[in-house]
Amino acid sequence: MKVLKPGLLTTVQDIGRTGYQKYGVLASGAMDTVSLRIANLLIGNSEKEAGLEITLMGPGPSLYVPEPMLIAVTGADFTLCVNDEEAPLWKPVLVKGNSTVTFGPCKLGSRAYIATAGGFNVPAVMGSKSTYVRAGIGGFRGRALHKEDELSIGEMSSLSKTIVSRLSQHLGQRGFAAPNWSVSRYRFLPLKKNPVIRVLEGKQFSFFTEESKTRFYEETFRVTPQSDRMGYRLKGEPLELKAPLEMVSEAVTFGTVQVPPDGNPIILLADRQTTGGYPRIAHIISADLPIASQIMPGEHVQFEPVSLQEAEAIFIEREAHLKELKTRMKMEWLT
Repeated sequence: MKVLKPGLLTTVQDIGRTGYQKYGVLASGAMDTVSLRIANLLIGNSEKEAGLEITLMGPGPSLYVPEPMLIAVTGADFTLCVNDEEAPLWKPVLVKGNSTVTFGPCKLGSRAYIATAGGFNVPAVMGSKSTYVRAGIGGFRGRALHKEDELSIGEMSSLSKTIVSRLSQHLGQRGFAAPNWSVSRYRFLPLKKNPVIRVLEGKQFSFFTEESKTRFYEETFRVTPQSDRMGYRLKGEPLELKAPLEMVSEAVTFGTVQVPPDGNPIILLADRQTTGGYPRIAHIISADLPIASQIMPGEHVQFEPVSLQEAEAIFIEREAHLKELKTRMKMEWLT
């Protein structure tokens, strides 16, 4: 696959670099891991395989496919084209050789994921292919993709080969072939403008004034342009502590909501630091991280409290749906 136009920020990402945060090495990985996992499952890859994370704040990248290639594209709602003809999202797509795949501006959400059968053949660093741009490790040469970069593709699984064989029978004059079914994006990624994100109380929640605790849940916060894969900086009525607080840095995770001295919360994301010294007012529940990761700068977000039991039940239900999808894919193509 050759990069004709790289887009704003296109990087190789998998589900993250785990086991090294104790050494100060960030986890990185896809911002929306659910969309990446589904893209891989649709084409017969391991759900942990790396794909391309594409940031869509304007037209995305253009990619040249010299040989027939099985792909799946998930994530944000936008227009995908193969040779200027609109192609479907959230389903396996067999692209003809000598084709160009282009990504249009977002209608809803901010990140798309493209997986290829066989995965992208880049070296794993500390067990992961994920790119951490600031440190220059992982992915394709430790950086975002540039024009003229060429990515090689790995060996396809037997399931991927079966999907290619079946879809090849339906290739006609169009530049691609796809089944007449798709995965429901709304089931796994119910995107909407200005979402309500569910959270658990953070360790320092009780240290905030009663007015600030109420404000945190009842008011909305704007995601500022000073946001990236490390974190979303929010802007709203400042949150205040009951008294000055001196903290020793403690571990943080994907979805931790910290409040620095200016009172405006920060949501920590995929490229977050390993520890933080600001009060943690909340943590986004795992099931809502994909939705939070798809928020555009300029949008507003509101927080809703849930119990740990509710968060666990929602997470278990989502994982059950993913397991069901994996089983259905095998039944669809191998029976």
